[in-house]
Amino acid sequence: MKRLIEKGLMFGNLVEVSSPALVERYKRAMKHLCGKETQLSDFHIDISGYSPEIGAEIGDDLYLNPNGANRQFILLTTSQKNAPLLNAKFSTSRGIIRQFIEANEAQLFALTARDAVAGELQNSVYEISTPAKLLDIRRIVVEADTIGGHVADAEKLAKLIERFRSEPEGWRDDVLIADMIGLAKKTGDVTRMPVALPDMTFEQPNFWTSHFGGVYVFRGVKFPGVMSCLPKSSLGALPIAPVMDLAARNEIADWLDRNELVEPIVSARGMDAAAVIRQKMDFILVDAADSLNLDIGDARRTELRKIAHRLGDSLPDEFQGLAALLRWIEANAPWPRIDSEHPSYFYTLRARNTPDRDLVNMLLCELAPLDVRQMYIVHKELFYANYSKWSDRKRGYVADFLAREYAVDKQGAREALFGPEPGMDERRRPEPKPSRDLGPIVGPWGAVTGGRS
Repeated sequence: MKRLIEKGLMFGNLVEVSSPALVERYKRAMKHLCGKETQLSDFHIDISGYSPEIGAEIGDDLYLNPNGANRQFILLTTSQKNAPLLNAKFSTSRGIIRQFIEANEAQLFALTARDAVAGELQNSVYEISTPAKLLDIRRIVVEADTIGGHVADAEKLAKLIERFRSEPEGWRDDVLIADMIGLAKKTGDVTRMPVALPDMTFEQPNFWTSHFGGVYVFRGVKFPGVMSCLPKSSLGALPIAPVMDLAARNEIADWLDRNELVEPIVSARGMDAAAVIRQKMDFILVDAADSLNLDIGDARRTELRKIAHRLGDSLPDEFQGLAALLRWIEANAPWPRIDSEHPSYFYTLRARNTPDRDLVNMLLCELAPLDVRQMYIVHKELFYANYSKWSDRKRGYVADFLAREYAVDKQGAREALFGPEPGMDERRRPEPKPSRDLGPIVGPWGAVTGGRS
């Protein structure tokens, strides 16, 4: 992983904590949440306050995420909202923490000026010993306060002030006045500068979790379903149907189509389909060459073309399918009949622009694992797991490509591949019409009839 770190492709955008005051606040918050302490004088933290250096120091990467079910967080600065979330157990966690910070940014800015803010993403499940318990997770409540309890004290002071104002003899109540003065010393004047962090609730109908080998739960769609990265029998009985594993390609493809969650990249609005397909073919060639221990040189397209000629009939089916689709786009060749059984099928799709776009693209990564760029962008946990198994030659190619082609313009690359970011409450949009007749398309792409122009 050293190569990724050096190129800013891993642990990027973490927040440095090096000032003695912030280090001390973090130590107090860490002790408060998990009963552990760090001896480090400087370290880096992610959006939740987790530090990989501290995790290595104490031998516990889940010190802020007990049982992997209720993630705790430590906020030292509102700038953490731009940091990644490391060791994610649920796909929704980073988005929830970021929304919490953005919704309360002014209050958090004032609170973190004096103390660390600690909190938790609470749900009704405190441990996940069986897959069925994943389906009990429906709502996440975010609760937070400073380590010194400034928010709770401010609430108490506000109630005392209201009592003082409403009780006719309140100004004679020495105990009441003394309590108000004592709290005001800690909170400041809450009448002029209110201090409040209201609990925030987030519905969680659809999510991915790393538990049980990786599970995708979709309940907030027209036809609910669960996808397992391990054989579906490993999940046991679940109170939802259908339950599918990655081997059920036809079933998953049909389910995605019925829920209108995917679209062919050849008809996606604003996408240069030919360029995207050609890059996917490069990734497939690099993997094929690496598995055969062939030298890929500097992996330029001219070098990869030589490898394609050398492999000939031995080219992977994924490559062959995409090549046929590319010929249709660029050379007016016949429309290739690529159904969901074909290894290249899921490489030809992307998620539609819905609130679940990133989650669906994560699932597509599982079904099209040779597209390393998409995997790195939308499913880093899977990318890092696969990266650790690759040869050093392939690691070097992928790291160089991502640093050269993606890291220099991350937002532009994401929009080129997946379209603009969907709004939180954005409704599904009608599928854009293709620029020309797509011919007889089979399988879950839908039936489109007619001749070519």
